[in-house]
Amino acid sequence: MRTKSSDAKLTGLFLDMLAAEQGAGANTLDAYRRDLTDLSEFLGKTGQNLAGATTEALRAYLADLDTRGFKSSSVARRLSAARHLFRFLLNERIRSDDPAAILSGPKRGRSLPKVLSIADVDRMLSHAKEATQGASASPTQRLRAMRLYCLLEVLYATGLRVSELVTLPRSAATRDARMIVVRGKGSKERLVPLNDASRQAMADYLAAMEATKGAKGKASAASKWLFPSFGESGHLTRQHFARDLKDLAVAAGLSARQVSPHVLRHAFASHLLHNGADLRIVQTLLGHTDISTTQIYTHVVEERLKAMVRDLHPLSEK
Repeated sequence: MRTKSSDAKLTGLFLDMLAAEQGAGANTLDAYRRDLTDLSEFLGKTGQNLAGATTEALRAYLADLDTRGFKSSSVARRLSAARHLFRFLLNERIRSDDPAAILSGPKRGRSLPKVLSIADVDRMLSHAKEATQGASASPTQRLRAMRLYCLLEVLYATGLRVSELVTLPRSAATRDARMIVVRGKGSKERLVPLNDASRQAMADYLAAMEATKGAKGKASAASKWLFPSFGESGHLTRQHFARDLKDLAVAAGLSARQVSPHVLRHAFASHLLHNGADLRIVQTLLGHTDISTTQIYTHVVEERLKAMVRDLHPLSEK
């Protein structure tokens, strides 16, 4: 029991550091806790703990993960969690060495994100806009259609994470706002520009909300959210938006499995890069702390460079 208690204490100290110094969110902390608890339980079976684990014990743990059928991506994530923990223990002088420093993870190719073509996104936008103009729709149905169209325009214009999108404040729809302040991971704020189509969609949606509220004779204070839930108080959920988006994809002739809020975020980044945007600019817009996260899109840049050489090099075949 002493080993488990000691490991729990060290893991707790590490997670406190991640939250305080790196602004790690609840989901990130939970993932680290699960991975490190699994490591601790394995070490306990061998009579070791986090404070005294050897490199050989960690190699045995990675082999055990493979035996249990973990994918290479999951093994790499757990190794990354262990590396971060032991580096922390070394820096805090709880350990005098780092047993994970020389470990190498499984070789794995990084999967490319699913990306919709510009034509696919145009089809979805056109279909969503047409749905807002249905003459036979009730005021509530029309408002829901306008909400979905607004969500889609803003998402494709900004590349926001779905959690950032559904929690946009009502003030984001200010008539003259050409930039919005987005609170991302770790409560970090960034400025994201809006295009004319997204600004108009927000203005129309906000006006429709006011008109619907007035028609129902409601005098209650407006929600602080731009996309309030129609049921309970609060904002629209990520799951609800994802379901609406898949329904829209099917109606537009696309596969539901092909479309999600995150796929549209990928489309935003890929289409910008394809049209000549700088990778660092896209990194800033997406809110990536590390450029390596954004480099998953470099296949788009490589394709564009190859096309430029093919089309512009004086010795290329015409």
